[in-house]
Amino acid sequence: MDTTMEALQPRAVRSVVNRRVKRVKDRLRRRNKAFVRQGEWFFVPVQSLRVEPRLILRNERLSRGGGSKSHMCEYVYRSGEEVVWVCRWYPRGLTEIGYRAVLRAFSKAKNWGWSQMTREPTVYVRGRVWHPDHKTIVLDGWHRVLMNTEREWSANKNVAVFQKGISIFDK
Repeated sequence: MDTTMEALQPRAVRSVVNRRVKRVKDRLRRRNKAFVRQGEWFFVPVQSLRVEPRLILRNERLSRGGGSKSHMCEYVYRSGEEVVWVCRWYPRGLTEIGYRAVLRAFSKAKNWGWSQMTREPTVYVRGRVWHPDHKTIVLDGWHRVLMNTEREWSANKNVAVFQKGISIFDK
């Protein structure tokens, strides 16, 4: 097995692969019993997921950040996230308490172009996922979204979610 390709699989993906994919040659395919892969994203089917219908987002961007081309997802559901405030001076984001403290400490901080985002959400998608460089995939049922581990090799990262999409920011 190609250990480089296997190393790109997040630990959670490798765990599912070890349980569900028996044939070694099928473990690195773009689609197998454990996941569907499109570019750097792995989509792992989930058996039972309770979603609040009003929280399902349509046509959301899925992006690594840093100017990468976004993958588009027909339906997205997020859970378990932490709300943070982000600006160029705090790219990793501040919790509400930290954000308020900075506003009190620096009179000009309110003009720093803050955006509210969410950090480290668990993201699920279903339906069509498309990207200009990849063949469109269609996911029946909810799938958990996991990014390959390429960015972990150079530095640790956090996931932050914009109102209209998911992006990666440095810790």
